[in-house]
Amino acid sequence: MMQPTGRILANGIDFAYIDAGPAGGPLALCLHGFPDHAPTFRHMLPALAGAGWHAVAPWTRGYHPTGLAADGRYQSAVLSQDVIALIEALGDERAVVIGHDWGAIAATGAAILAPERMSKVVSLTIPHLAVAFNHLLSDWPQMKRSWYCWYFTLRGIYETSVTADDCAFVENLWRDWSPSHTIDREDMARIRAMLSREETFEAAMSYYRQLLDGTQQADDLLDAQLAVQGDPITIPAMFMSGVEDGCMGAYFLGESADHCTAECRVEVLDGCGHFLQLERPDEVNRLILDFIGAAVPAQVG
Repeated sequence: MMQPTGRILANGIDFAYIDAGPAGGPLALCLHGFPDHAPTFRHMLPALAGAGWHAVAPWTRGYHPTGLAADGRYQSAVLSQDVIALIEALGDERAVVIGHDWGAIAATGAAILAPERMSKVVSLTIPHLAVAFNHLLSDWPQMKRSWYCWYFTLRGIYETSVTADDCAFVENLWRDWSPSHTIDREDMARIRAMLSREETFEAAMSYYRQLLDGTQQADDLLDAQLAVQGDPITIPAMFMSGVEDGCMGAYFLGESADHCTAECRVEVLDGCGHFLQLERPDEVNRLILDFIGAAVPAQVG
C-alpha cells in the first residue's frame, strides 16, 4: 500500500493516491498532514473498506508523488478547495472526509465552504481553526508547542537545519509529538526521502508561510480564507486527539464544539500522541466508524 494505486486531476493538481474498498462505494476521503504522507492511513483504509466505503488517501498538493501547484498556492483555503474538487472528481455527491494535522485543516475548511458535498467530517489532532489560532497567539503552553510554525517562516535559516542529515529534523518532530510511539523505520525513511526533495520541501513550508503571513495569501481567496478560519461547521463533526500530543494541546479540543451547529463529538485518548491513527489504530478506527457508520450506497432514480 506504499505505492500509489491511482491518479486523478482535481483543482488543477495531479493527485496520486492509495485506496481500498469498492470503487463505486460511498467515498471516505483521508487527508494527511506534516511531516507525513498518504500511507499514514494504512491501518484505517482497510477498516473503512470493510465497512463498505471507498477509502481514498491522496498525497496532498505539493507532496510527491502528487504534483506541485503551478500557481504557488498552498494556503488553507485552496487546500479546502482541493477537498471539494477531489470529492467531485472521485464521483461522489456527499462524502465523509477524515483529516489529520494539515489534512484536518483542509477537511474542516471544506465542510465550511461546501457542506452540501460532505455528510460528516473527522478532524484528527486539530481543533476548529478559530480555536487553534486563539491558542497559537495567546496560550503560552501552545505557543511553545508551535515554535516550529514560526521557525518555518524564517527564509534562509530553516532550510539548512531542517533538511540536514536527510531531514533528521522531521524524525525529531515525530518523537516530540508522539513520545510513546515506536516509529516505523521504513515509513520514516520514505517520509524523510520525500521531504528531502527540494520542491516538496518548499511546498510543505509554503503551507505554514501562507497560513501565518496574510501578505502571501491570494486576494481572490480572501472570502474563502476568512470563512475557513472563522465560520461555523454546519455538518456533524468529530474532533479527536491524544493527551500526549506534543504538537497541538488536547486540553482545548472541546472548544471546537462552540464553532459547530450540528452534532459535535470530542474524543481525547490517554497514552496517545499526535499520530494517533498509527499509535492506536484499532481504537481510532472503531471511534470513527461508530461516528460515520457503515457505507450506504446512493439511491438510484
